Amino acid sequence: MTKFFRSTFGIATAVCFVFALWALWTGGIFEGAMARDVRTSSVYVADGVDLDEAAAERVIGNRRLVVIVEEPGADLREGCDDVERAADGNLVLLLSQGDDEYDTYGCALLPDRDDENFGKAFVAEQIVKRGIDQFADRPLEAIKVVAVNYDLLVRAGTVPDGAREVSAPLPRFLIAGAAVLAVVLGAIGLNLAARRAARLAIRVQEQRTAAGDARSRLNAGAAVLAQQIIDLDGRHPASIVDDYVRLLDDIPDARTEAEYNALAKRVDALSERCRRVT
Repeated sequence: MTKFFRSTFGIATAVCFVFALWALWTGGIFEGAMARDVRTSSVYVADGVDLDEAAAERVIGNRRLVVIVEEPGADLREGCDDVERAADGNLVLLLSQGDDEYDTYGCALLPDRDDENFGKAFVAEQIVKRGIDQFADRPLEAIKVVAVNYDLLVRAGTVPDGAREVSAPLPRFLIAGAAVLAVVLGAIGLNLAARRAARLAIRVQEQRTAAGDARSRLNAGAAVLAQQIIDLDGRHPASIVDDYVRLLDDIPDARTEAEYNALAKRVDALSERCRRVT
């Protein structure tokens, strides 16, 4: 494993996995429904709440403002923690309807909110919800008041001006998926190539071994044939010598097991002819 991760492919694989995990994490794949919704929407409405979400989104427009309308009794502070990453850079107000007023919790997720802009963030959280209780039974009208309060905060310089920038997570998911797919396909391809190379190497080695054995048998047979010709002491026909000379000329050109075996058959045939002469 250590050797693998020290290789170029291993390093590339690790980088791709890290990049894929980063893209998935920042894209919000592990987040809840609320956080996924507010990544691309300025309004989140919990199930069971009577509010036209599309109309509420039109009221807020492209302001750097997120309104979350929860069911009565919901833990609004927990909801603020859930959307901290998804709604970063925006002023968030969480509401839940009571009998004659709203339960509220604000979280100004503004730049430097924990340092130099701490005071501004606190003020924004208090001002943005001002005056909404008189519309306790009409949440859409309450959101209109929230939008007006936000504009007042912008004019006062309490919150930064400018439109909200929405970064849809789908491209990140596609990038992450492509990275994971590249790693998986690369690993599969490398494994298949390695196995194919191994099979080819084994086959080549087997062919070389077989050819070596065949060459050894050929050389042994040729040596026996040479001794037979010497033992004939001139009593052999000239054709045997001619065939033997041609055989010696062909042996250096042989390379494969089949060629060695074909020459070995010629050796056997000449050896049999020599035995018949004796």
